[in-house]
Amino acid sequence: MGLRTFQPCPLFLDTWQPMNLWLSTAMTETRAGVEEAYERHLGLTRGLSAHTTRAYLGDLRSLLDFLDIDEGDTLETLSLGGLNLRGWLATQIAAGTSRTTIARRVASIRTFFAWAHDQGIASFGDVAKLKAPRPDQVLPKTLTKDEVGRLLDHACLESHNDAAGLRTWAALELLYATGLRISELVGLDLTDIDHSSFLVRVTGKGDKQRIVPFGKPALLALEEYLEKGRPGLAAPASGAAVFLGDKGGRLDARVLRGTLHRLTARAGVPDIGPHGLRHCAATHLLDGGADIRSVQEILGHTSLATTQRYTHISMSRLNAAYQQAHPRA
Repeated sequence: MGLRTFQPCPLFLDTWQPMNLWLSTAMTETRAGVEEAYERHLGLTRGLSAHTTRAYLGDLRSLLDFLDIDEGDTLETLSLGGLNLRGWLATQIAAGTSRTTIARRVASIRTFFAWAHDQGIASFGDVAKLKAPRPDQVLPKTLTKDEVGRLLDHACLESHNDAAGLRTWAALELLYATGLRISELVGLDLTDIDHSSFLVRVTGKGDKQRIVPFGKPALLALEEYLEKGRPGLAAPASGAAVFLGDKGGRLDARVLRGTLHRLTARAGVPDIGPHGLRHCAATHLLDGGADIRSVQEILGHTSLATTQRYTHISMSRLNAAYQQAHPRA
């Protein structure tokens, strides 16, 4: 097996230098074994979500596939010197991968090599010098307040006291009211909801907990579902999960995502996914006068910069309203 050779890509290093990356020949663990150990590290030690863990593992597998490393090969196969990470990233760019995804993959591979170095099976080498392109500043897609209202009203009308319909209505009302991630929503337990205080305890990324308020419409939908919908879905193995699937287990996020896409078409509003409702919640909070620090706490953002992108949407809408309404705009 020979190492693939590519020309240096200017996105990653100002000056082309060999990477000086190597994996130890002393360890004979197979690729499959390393991936399994790394997955445990991401999920158990670092507490990353299942979605993030899958993404990081996918990035690692993409690199190893690029290097023609099979699952049964040992790490000795990687004792090549000068691993051409830039060549791998260059193929991503050639395939039209977004700058945001490229930036995540750079971070992902740096995370892997840092872990492998700590395990004594890899040299971190020059991977720390690998530079990622700036992520695309793409504004999130959102609906107007009226469009969200039509969507939620349609969900209510379609519930028909049906267990699945009531579940959809309650889930969407709570997503919009709280700005939860879909993984956080389906992870809720009955004890996480304080009905009298209109509060929900959320376990977010890295197992960090936060308390998020919600309003009366969400409470109404939630109580309807818990009284008339959830009992029809519950099974002995349901446990304390709030949102249940058709077989009684915790609701699969993919089911809710597909239901929402179909519902937007029937409601006559632009297509949007569950994460889009999170964007709507953040934008409409800022439109309504909420301060950005409060929105940051509600959304569970570690960095204020992540929350600040919603201010651009609010300002663009303000500017559009000004241009339309002011006689001398």
